[in-house]
Amino acid sequence: MEDKMNIPLTAAELSALWTQYMNDTLATCVNRYFLENVEDEEVRPIIEWTIDTAKENVSLLLDIFRKENFPIPIGFSDQDVNITAQNLFSDTYKLMYLRHLSIIALGAGGSALGLATREDTVSFFKRVLEKAVHLQDLTRNLMLKQGTYVKPPVLSLPDKVEFVETKQYLAGFFGKKRSLTSVEVTHLFYNVQTNAIGKALITGFAQTAESKEIKDFFKRGKEIAQKHIDIFGTFLHDEDLPVPMSWDATISDSTEKIFSDKLLMFHIMAMIASGVGFYGAAMAASPRRDLGLKYATLIPEISLYLEEGASLMIKHGWMEEPPQANDRDQLIEK
Repeated sequence: MEDKMNIPLTAAELSALWTQYMNDTLATCVNRYFLENVEDEEVRPIIEWTIDTAKENVSLLLDIFRKENFPIPIGFSDQDVNITAQNLFSDTYKLMYLRHLSIIALGAGGSALGLATREDTVSFFKRVLEKAVHLQDLTRNLMLKQGTYVKPPVLSLPDKVEFVETKQYLAGFFGKKRSLTSVEVTHLFYNVQTNAIGKALITGFAQTAESKEIKDFFKRGKEIAQKHIDIFGTFLHDEDLPVPMSWDATISDSTEKIFSDKLLMFHIMAMIASGVGFYGAAMAASPRRDLGLKYATLIPEISLYLEEGASLMIKHGWMEEPPQANDRDQLIEK
């Protein structure tokens, strides 16, 4: 019988483990800075718990990498953060930021677990999911207690079960449009909220980045985020549904350097990449033509922005290569 612990790591496991290492070293830097500036004593233990979790993940990942003789990624370290810098983010934003990252971790961890093969990687990603759920609980409960939790819209319950009878259900460009479904409303709400959180983050990063080139890149990202907020918000507004709040006012006027430009770029690129996934899921779940097409037109815009960011990171030598397949043609030439 095959030893389940001695089988090679699959491509899915390699990519998920590498990405998790990068994200956890980044999370350690960001939350150490948060901890140094937090004032709310109810938020402090959540940040401390997040730091401990990220460090524990890194330790487990290092064990797997060393056992496999896999090169340890550079990731992020003390050199990428100035924890004594002035406070840039309010405690309310810190809490919302952590809640948003827990949502991303739930999706990424679930996908990684679904494709994991070896017992050690299965165990690791079960742990990642459990920690993401716990962070959800911690942030949700405190935000509900403090009155800062923004709930999705409430819809009237249907009187009976109904089936779609006409193709008008799919219409959206001409004639009368049907009301948005609860699924469509949920995606619109979440994508407005995600862009609002991202816009505040990228605004703060633009203020504190060192390079003018990076500042300009973030300024364009801020404009794109606002454009998407306006588009999705209009769909909700037209249905007399509430639009999630902006988080811009939770960012201070500090311009002091906090994070390395390398960390800033990786962080924003990772969040935008997850946003592309959310848009894709929303497009697939939105049968109304005007809404589905709107997502289809916005995804290329974000993808081009991501490509521009990747070019900047390559130019400055900041982009670590994830594990890759063998280049057979290159091997033959050798």
